[in-house]
Amino acid sequence: MSGVKTELHQLNTRLVWQGFKQLVPIAVFVIAFGIAFGLAATQAELSGSMIVVMSTLVFAGASQFAALELWGPQVPLFTLLITVFAINARHLLMGATLYPWLHHLSPAKRYSVMLVASDANWAMSIQAFSRGQPGFGLLLGGGLALWSFWVFGTWLGIYFGGAIQDPMSLGLDMVMGCFLLAMVVGGEKNLRMLLIWTIAAASSLMAYRYLPDNSHVLVGALAGGVVGLFWMEQSHEH
Repeated sequence: MSGVKTELHQLNTRLVWQGFKQLVPIAVFVIAFGIAFGLAATQAELSGSMIVVMSTLVFAGASQFAALELWGPQVPLFTLLITVFAINARHLLMGATLYPWLHHLSPAKRYSVMLVASDANWAMSIQAFSRGQPGFGLLLGGGLALWSFWVFGTWLGIYFGGAIQDPMSLGLDMVMGCFLLAMVVGGEKNLRMLLIWTIAAASSLMAYRYLPDNSHVLVGALAGGVVGLFWMEQSHEH
């Protein structure tokens, strides 16, 4: 059993490069979102260098778009922080689902791979683990592919983005959501994962119905993350 665990959580240059190449077709779509963000940020009167730095360091499309809505002469810092945290709270659930393999890594490697975690590479890494294959190459290599294409798309949006002013009209806003749903449906199927997703979904729906706008993202991620945290070792017992 220990040999299997070691194989699953291995991380090396070959696996990272394979993960990078495997996510390139998905990362191509990220360019469109990067273009849209670069254009929107330009219209919000941010400088080109600030826009590129934001995409390089933040790498979170939804929260970057939300930040633009709050941008102005006096940026409401607390509101901005809460908004960004709420939108990205799903990463708590991502970390919880990956914990059975993450805790084998050193802290440096653990936080390095999670630094570029996003919906697509997380979903593909979970699917790889469920098939009994190493998944961290997909998580890190795929994350680097998505990140680099996002930054490139942002740069294109600053200089050449006028041709795609409304990606929603082309249906591009649905690509990542549909891809994530397909990966989750095809991913690991056991009682732990079912319970995590059921509680996360139910909590999110209740929060969407009764709590303030956008709080459902935070509530759903926290609820699913807590369940994953308290049931994190179950996968090692089978």
